[in-house]
Amino acid sequence: MIQKSISLLRAIRHKNGLFSASSLAVSTGYNRAWIRDNVYEAMGIEAINPKEAIKTYYTLLDILLKHEAKIDWAIKEKPKHAYQYIHARYDPITLNEIWEEWGNKQNDAIGALIFKICDLTQKGFSVVRDRHDIRMLQKLVQYLESIEYWQDKDNGVWEEKEELHASSVGACLAALKLLKKTTFKLPSITGKKLLRKISVPHDMITKGQETLNFLLPRESITKETDLALLSLIYPYDIVNAKQKKQILENIEMQLVRNKGAIRYTGDQYYNKSGEAEWTFGFPWLAIIYKLSGNKKKHSHYYKKTLEAFNKKGELPELYYANSEMHNENTPLGWSQAMYLIMRKM
Repeated sequence: MIQKSISLLRAIRHKNGLFSASSLAVSTGYNRAWIRDNVYEAMGIEAINPKEAIKTYYTLLDILLKHEAKIDWAIKEKPKHAYQYIHARYDPITLNEIWEEWGNKQNDAIGALIFKICDLTQKGFSVVRDRHDIRMLQKLVQYLESIEYWQDKDNGVWEEKEELHASSVGACLAALKLLKKTTFKLPSITGKKLLRKISVPHDMITKGQETLNFLLPRESITKETDLALLSLIYPYDIVNAKQKKQILENIEMQLVRNKGAIRYTGDQYYNKSGEAEWTFGFPWLAIIYKLSGNKKKHSHYYKKTLEAFNKKGELPELYYANSEMHNENTPLGWSQAMYLIMRKM
């Protein structure tokens, strides 16, 4: 099953390192590349071979460099409309933005990218290639400052209603905290490594922390709990013990189902007589409990993950409520990646 999952991820990966969200043949638009999904999909490959994952981050940085003028504009003048934000989805071949109406304000995606670039750098991998990548990282900090991420209503992980989302604020906060601690080594003409740091204003961290503490354990004003809050525990590790305990209790009590976890109560996406059950909820919980040292719950969600595979040996995006039927988005790269992380821990 490990080899099958690796093959499934590689099958939806393009030559430039980007992943489509799902099968290249789906009609749902999931043949496109999301920044966030690519970060999680690359994490799955990283669990097998970290060096193989680096190419994804190179191309994600190339996307931002391609659209640098737009980012410059957003730094100078705070965006007022969704299209003025850094987009969440791109054509995986041309690296162009997808211009159809969508929930493009997804601040957590920028946080996820910065966080993983820093995380891999601290592990000794050369993710930042040159001064252009350094320049872009600095501009991403300025961008997050311009949109005032700590009080910016975005579409969140699920690309829906504009609200202040704890998962988005937490992703950016975790990224900025790690970026502040990270030193980047660049090659020079003399052969010696040049050391570079990114400037992160301290008040961006304090404001983000204040907002996160205010929102938690809720995801937003309208959502008491949400599956996206798991990201604050893994990979970001940005919550304290009390917050972590409450998030997990709420999710397990309100969202866990037979084939996966619903995203939040009342979710209408693929809702057929009930909220759809997302498969990556199980390996996500297994990973968290593995890291927490809770063998019983880790084993439980490990087994539930295996039960969520379809007959083709794939983890689809979701199953319809209380059924064995899943939607067209299979395999979901994000789910296959979480499975690989779970297996390799």
